[in-house]
Amino acid sequence: MRHLTELALPGSLIGVVAGAMAGGLTLLAGQPAGWAAVSALALALALGLLGTGYSMLLGHGLFRPGVFAPAGLYWLAGFPLARLFQETVTGLTIHGQIYLPGGVGGFLAYQAIVSLGFAIGFIWLHERLMPHWLMRLKGNPKARELLATYVVHAESMWTAKERRRAQVRAQRAQSRAQRGAR
Repeated sequence: MRHLTELALPGSLIGVVAGAMAGGLTLLAGQPAGWAAVSALALALALGLLGTGYSMLLGHGLFRPGVFAPAGLYWLAGFPLARLFQETVTGLTIHGQIYLPGGVGGFLAYQAIVSLGFAIGFIWLHERLMPHWLMRLKGNPKARELLATYVVHAESMWTAKERRRAQVRAQRAQSRAQRGAR
């Protein structure tokens, strides 16, 4: 269990920071400091837990580096629930009631649309932080296994990029040869 818990840190931190930043944006939008603090705390908690879950599922091999669709589906469900939790906690704490613009269905539908952007940002950041974190976990066999997956992915991406570059160079050389033959 300790090995999986160590893998969870990058996702957890990304979620917590994203939630805290959203609270800061609430403050910038003109909401009172108490409202912004409760909002930030609730969203940081929810996104931190979901980020932890993402990293642990990645460690179990249910998600793969470089593959967006499963992660996008994860956040399609998770992000609206995190926002629902945030709005519920904030509304109950500040006003003693819950108000969701557009009702629950409309609110969740809108958050599902927004979740795609969040998922792209989360995955992008996670894919940059996780390999560096895995290299630090030398005594963790799960980390070594996951790092090997990242290395295989990076090698395949490099190979594909080099193949495309070679094709472009060959096409340019062919174009120059054809122009010179005229």
